[in-house]
Amino acid sequence: MLSVIKQSQWLLVAFIALFASLASGHGMSDTEKQIIMAGGNLRYIWIGATHMLSGYDHLAFVFGIVFFLTKFKDIIKYITAFTIGHSITLIIATFNTIQVNYFLIDAVIALSVCYIAFHNINGFKKYLKIKAPNMLAMIFSLGLIHGLGLSTRLQQLPLDPDQLLINIISFNVGIELGQIFALTLMLLLIAIFRKSYFFPTFSKISNYFLIFTGAFLFLMQMHGYEHSTNTDELTVTTEQKIKQKTPIKTTHDTID
Repeated sequence: MLSVIKQSQWLLVAFIALFASLASGHGMSDTEKQIIMAGGNLRYIWIGATHMLSGYDHLAFVFGIVFFLTKFKDIIKYITAFTIGHSITLIIATFNTIQVNYFLIDAVIALSVCYIAFHNINGFKKYLKIKAPNMLAMIFSLGLIHGLGLSTRLQQLPLDPDQLLINIISFNVGIELGQIFALTLMLLLIAIFRKSYFFPTFSKISNYFLIFTGAFLFLMQMHGYEHSTNTDELTVTTEQKIKQKTPIKTTHDTID
C-alpha cells in the first residue's frame, strides 16, 4: 500500500508539471488556425476533436463525472447532460458573437473541476454538513460554462459568415468525438483500478489531485487575467500620453 501511495505521489507531481506547462497554451495554435481557415467542414471536425483532446480542464471535469459511475445508463445520462450544456452555449455564443474574457471563463472552468471532485469525496456532507446539490442539474449548468470556453476559443478564428452555423456544428461534432475517445480511455483506466484492492486509495488521491489541480489552474488563470488587464490599461495610458505630447498642427491663412 505504501509503495502505491508513493507511486501516486510521483504521478501527482508529474501531472502538475504537465498542467503547468499547458496552462498558458490551451487554445488554438497558428497551425490549427491555418487549417481551419482553409475551409471544409471535415477540417472543423478534426480541429474540434484535437482541441477537446488537448483541453485538459474539460477532460479533468469529465474524468470527475464518470469516476464513481458504474452503470452504463448513468454514464450516458450525466455525459449527455454535460454535452447538451456545452453544445447550447457553444452554438449560441459563437453564432451571436458573445465574447467573454477567456481567462475568466477558464478560471470558472477550473473551479468546476474542484466542484466535481469535492462532490466525489462527499465533501458537502463531510465538511459542509449540507446536502449536495442535484448532480445532474449542476453538470448541465457547468456544461453551459464549458461551452462558453469552447466558444471563446472558436471565435479566435475568422469564421465564414455564410457557413457559420454549419461550421460551428461541425466543430461541435469534433468536440463530441474527441470527448468519446477520451471518455473510453478514462473508463478503461478506472475499470482497471476498480478491480484492485487499492481502489479506495486511488480514488482518494485522484479526486484530491483534481481539487488541487483545479485550484492551481484557477490561480494561474486569474494571474493571466490580472496581467492582461494591466497590460490593456498600460496600453491605453501610453496611447493617451502620446496623444497629449503630440503637438496640434494648425494652419494659418496668409495674406500676400
